[in-house]
Amino acid sequence: MVTHIIRNPNYVDDIHNSFASQGILRLLGAKLERIEPGYVEVSLPFRQELTQHTGFFHAGATTTIADTAAGYAAFTLIPPQMTVLSVEFKINLLNPAQGERLLAKGRVLKSGRTLSVCEASVMAYKENQPIECAHMLQTMITLPS
Repeated sequence: MVTHIIRNPNYVDDIHNSFASQGILRLLGAKLERIEPGYVEVSLPFRQELTQHTGFFHAGATTTIADTAAGYAAFTLIPPQMTVLSVEFKINLLNPAQGERLLAKGRVLKSGRTLSVCEASVMAYKENQPIECAHMLQTMITLPS
């Protein structure tokens, strides 16, 4: 089990405020589900407006919540007055993203002073049965906010 160093005692409030300020997340209807040191979950309920031509969740919506969950996982470990931005990521779309909702689980693999490496898995829930539909590996940079 990895032990993370908390540098900002107000990280939970800061994440809630940052999440609420993002127009794309409001547009999609994404919700914060869980925040822990080095770990964040973001959910996305199904809506027809989020689908692609075959009726599955669009890869853009899936990628957005994976990026968000992993990014906020990195955010839990940075100092106050700092923020994170995605530098790069790779996402594998493993199965069709279909069901009542998606749940992205972001976690920090390595938290550095400037760069952090994170991952996110996205689970699609159909009739309460989860199946991993995407997996992301991501690098975040820490910058002054």
